[in-house]
Amino acid sequence: MKKLIASVVTAGVAMSVSSTYAADFKPAVVYDQAGKFDKSFNEAVYRNGVTPFKADKGIKVREFEPKNDAQIEQGLRKLAKRGFQPIVAVGFTMASSVEKIAKEFPNVKFTIIDEKVDQPNVQSIVFKEHEGAFLIGALAAMKSQTSKVGFIGGMDIPLIRRFACGYSQGAKYVQKKAEVFVNMAGSTPTAFNDPAKGAELAKSQFSKGADVVFAAAGGTGLGVYQAAKDEGKLAIGVDSNQNHVQPGTMLTSMVKSVGVATYKTYEDAQTGAWRAGVQQLGLKEGGVDWALDEHNRKLVTVEDEKKVNEIKAKIISGEIKVHDFMSTGACNV
Repeated sequence: MKKLIASVVTAGVAMSVSSTYAADFKPAVVYDQAGKFDKSFNEAVYRNGVTPFKADKGIKVREFEPKNDAQIEQGLRKLAKRGFQPIVAVGFTMASSVEKIAKEFPNVKFTIIDEKVDQPNVQSIVFKEHEGAFLIGALAAMKSQTSKVGFIGGMDIPLIRRFACGYSQGAKYVQKKAEVFVNMAGSTPTAFNDPAKGAELAKSQFSKGADVVFAAAGGTGLGVYQAAKDEGKLAIGVDSNQNHVQPGTMLTSMVKSVGVATYKTYEDAQTGAWRAGVQQLGLKEGGVDWALDEHNRKLVTVEDEKKVNEIKAKIISGEIKVHDFMSTGACNV
């Protein structure tokens, strides 16, 4: 009986300590202005990072969706003041705000996704988008009937040019004479949330002969996918697995494991393994990949799948060197 009482007391103490620790651990996330249901980048963080972490750990994650640039800084500061950490900032547009608030709150941990911020309390998680884009560029060229494929980016910045460059290299790896059309939706963050512009650019590329188009453009990509469906062409999604958005039209998606990275950030902070500094994730690290599921299985043959995975293995081994646009500011294709 004494042993039973002792074990019950021990279990009670353990549960109490666990509950107290959970109560003290206050993770948070600040999405970018596209919102957590953008069917792309932010939603991948929400569905594959925030949601499973809450379910697995039983710990609430405070979420904030800013409506403008000013609210980003305000939200970060308010969360830091209230003791939330680590605070995950979703997207490169938050870099200046994260840097400023991190200096104001040096004891608060911040993680920014898709940009580098050099502060002792900031973890920067970036991806080798050019490697993933190379794979889907190769697949696009395999499936093209015209040897003409397209790329539509959101905001014209080096990060998006990195996607375009990797995609072009992959297409030309498969077909040396492949023609790659490249258009950007704009020069401000609103270029990531303009489906009408995406549809317009896609139709223009289709009129030139493109029959497969890759959109790295956030919400703008939804217009690209709809236009591809309307025209009977193929489209490629980005960031999260968007194959389900237009089944039969979506050839594949170039996925970035932003949700997994977010989950790991919270878990590492909870266990004491979180570290500031830069983490760059590519094919080898599982940071980027291509998506194959029931929604695009009919479009991708077993032979296609084998070829893409052979190329993937060659990139991982170093046999194929994918040029990174951001290393030189130019695309060497």
